[in-house]
Amino acid sequence: MLVALLPGDGIGPEIIAATMRVLEAAGVSGLTFEQAPVGGAAYKAKGHPLPPETLDLAKRADAILFGAVGDPNCDALDRHLRPEQAILGLRKELELFANLRPAKLFPELADASALRPEVATAIDLVIVRETNGDVYFGEKGHRKTADGLREGYDVMSYNEAEVARIARVGFETARARRGKLCSVDKANVLETSQLWRDVVIEVSADYPDIELSHMYVDNAAMQLVRNPGQFDVIVTGNLFGDILSDQASMCAGSIGMLPSATLNSANKGLFEPIHGSAPDIAGQDKANPLATVLSAAMMLRYSLGKPDDADRIEAAVAKALANGARSADLGGAMGTVAMGDAVIAAL
Repeated sequence: MLVALLPGDGIGPEIIAATMRVLEAAGVSGLTFEQAPVGGAAYKAKGHPLPPETLDLAKRADAILFGAVGDPNCDALDRHLRPEQAILGLRKELELFANLRPAKLFPELADASALRPEVATAIDLVIVRETNGDVYFGEKGHRKTADGLREGYDVMSYNEAEVARIARVGFETARARRGKLCSVDKANVLETSQLWRDVVIEVSADYPDIELSHMYVDNAAMQLVRNPGQFDVIVTGNLFGDILSDQASMCAGSIGMLPSATLNSANKGLFEPIHGSAPDIAGQDKANPLATVLSAAMMLRYSLGKPDDADRIEAAVAKALANGARSADLGGAMGTVAMGDAVIAAL
């Protein structure tokens, strides 16, 4: 099975390197790896954040292990050439529409959460975020108003087929967990959200065993910090899911701990930590690689059919934390290499 390695920018190469060491130490068999540039690094080398050869590799691969994109030196580029467009391009070209972001607090990290320990320890949820529509992919641009003012616009839209397919991922995810699905929208003010809610309710007829609830996104943001233990699976759109999953990461201790998988209908996926490229600490051996290591575990489970290897790696991360491994974002002083060493030792 072929895995495309796309390290990207900033700390991306460091966290991918640490993760590769963990995969090698775990003795995962049957995998081959091929690397290509993406993001700002690709723009500087090839003139585009998603060069044709990188996209070709992504299409040929059985799974994609992704580092991070983002480079302040590229901020002045036209939007279609900025590093972040690589992610949007991969999602569109590979039809990666279902983003799964688990948020679970490791007991040893209760003190690292922004929440009280008794609240934080209840966090064990998955956010299922749609990633091929919404304002990120809708019509957008700049124009002049009738009185000559500059105006920017981004169109939020979903059709019923797009909502139905992500709803089914949400219901199936809930079925494999505790049987509770909360659909998050803003149906009180957005027509897009009203359609979202209507279609989710229609799809729920096929899942009578799943307890479905609905919540406005502003209330959901509040409930994530007030009582996160009430959530099992959250399904929501692209914009709301982007915000809520980052919020959930801090409730779970650190954005450096949360992995993600973005899948298509055939379970081919792009696996990446949810944090960014952190250019301020790039190349300094300061980044926490655990979100990337856990993303690799998700890759083994969802796309490569190796759940036992995934379990071993996740258990090793938990053991390393239990043994006191802490990077700076977790209140410690261990660097990227040392954190990788800790997981390898636990293996």
